[in-house]
Amino acid sequence: MKIGFLTVALGNTKFEEIIEWAGSAGFEALEVAAWPLVNERDFSSTTIDVDKFDEKHAERIKALLEKHGLIISSLAYYDNNLDANLEKRRAINEHLKKVIDVANLLGVELVGTFIGRDITKSVEENLKEFEKVFKPLISYAESKNVKLMIENCPMVGWQAEEKIGNIFYSPELWREIFRITPSSFGLNLDPSHLYWLGVDYLKVVEEFAERIFHVHAKDVEIKRNMLHEQSIFGHFGTNAHGKSWWIYRMPGLGEIDWPSFILNLRKVGYDFVISIEHEDPIWAGSLDKSKKGLLMGLQFLKKFV
Repeated sequence: MKIGFLTVALGNTKFEEIIEWAGSAGFEALEVAAWPLVNERDFSSTTIDVDKFDEKHAERIKALLEKHGLIISSLAYYDNNLDANLEKRRAINEHLKKVIDVANLLGVELVGTFIGRDITKSVEENLKEFEKVFKPLISYAESKNVKLMIENCPMVGWQAEEKIGNIFYSPELWREIFRITPSSFGLNLDPSHLYWLGVDYLKVVEEFAERIFHVHAKDVEIKRNMLHEQSIFGHFGTNAHGKSWWIYRMPGLGEIDWPSFILNLRKVGYDFVISIEHEDPIWAGSLDKSKKGLLMGLQFLKKFV
């Protein structure tokens, strides 16, 4: 396996600078952020501007990656592809197509995104919206030799307070979605979300092995005293990503059993990239702190891969 990271952690640092730093630090892969320059998402950045990227840019980036011993594991554009505002939805879907085009230029097989949710509809109704929206997106990706994958983050409170924002958060939903999609559509598996949701992140590896295209390395800390006081419902406002009783951490600083998780991945034949998704507020706030956090994650994960 190769260890990489999602470039969002380094903000809008130039791609060339990220490649040089990552290679010198000992990383082997980059999950490259490709949001629009102007967007409404938190935890987003524009490492590649897909509106201005062409074949000449692609050749230069590929040469630089080779020089520094790196690969691009995937391009990342996690936004609400089922937005209730149809004009916004159209713009997001069209940007996703541009990301797919750039992946094709770079010879990158994977593009990660969210399904999202039409917040005016139930989860069940959104499954119908998913099929309508994603069937042509998956076909478009296939025509460019690209596979789409979804991260399993519930995005609670993204579109409306306390409501699930991404309908891809549980094994039950994965089964239903994979039932109606081809094998070119898969999962960017992140154990941290499953842990605080109460899902066995070790057990899902075997069942969904064929759909695990990519893996995120993000840990989670549970504040047991706060959980006791507030229950699983907690309250919003304390943690930028949701409940007050849990917090995302760098790999090794939370409660994920990384040796067992990585062993289970090996058992089912996964041998691609483990990509650090840095959302640890303790190691954020400056470029220097973010880099230190990423290096801590790299040194921890190297023991198991």
